[in-house]
Amino acid sequence: MTPAASAEEKKKHFSMIREFHLADMFTLGNAACGVAAVLMAMRYAGSRDVGDLLVAAALAPAAFLFDVLDGRIARWRQTSSALGRELDSLADVISFGVAPAALAYACGMTGAWDAAILVYFVCCGVSRLARYNVTAETLSTGSDKVAYFEGTPIPTSVVLTAVLALAAWQGRLGDSLPGGTWTLLGADLHPLALLFALSGTLMVSKTLHIPKI
Repeated sequence: MTPAASAEEKKKHFSMIREFHLADMFTLGNAACGVAAVLMAMRYAGSRDVGDLLVAAALAPAAFLFDVLDGRIARWRQTSSALGRELDSLADVISFGVAPAALAYACGMTGAWDAAILVYFVCCGVSRLARYNVTAETLSTGSDKVAYFEGTPIPTSVVLTAVLALAAWQGRLGDSLPGGTWTLLGADLHPLALLFALSGTLMVSKTLHIPKI
């Protein structure tokens, strides 16, 4: 690489850094909470310390708080941007899609049907966010704020995390998960996993319109 090309690459790098705003820092805080939750769920696999699961679950409302604040700050400072919107979606996939699925798996939803449902849940979350990004301009009807959501927002998965936290607090993990274990076509299914199937389906619904507050 020539010195001129190297200088140009550095210029582009620093230019990208300058595009980040205060709201984006809160969005990254959201992503950090999600990654930490996944790591704590993985840590539980080795430690079997329920405290690790509770910490992972507690990071969900923390991520939700960052998610709320980044939007408020962006509107307050009038710094909304395409970069911020994409960054927000990526953070939400981690914190409200991958993290709850990882927590559910760590709590004992390890059957083949469970795994299929958790994959479905995350894919629905990804699809929901992608659809929102491409339709946000239309749904905003000329304002800087979307009037309503098509399907439930992905942060509603904090409810699922709360259910798992309660199960962990009560020591009802693995085969002791609420609802027990079913065997269908030779594979295990924990009925609690059906909540993830319902959540994913509601997220991708196009007929369900929820006003944005």
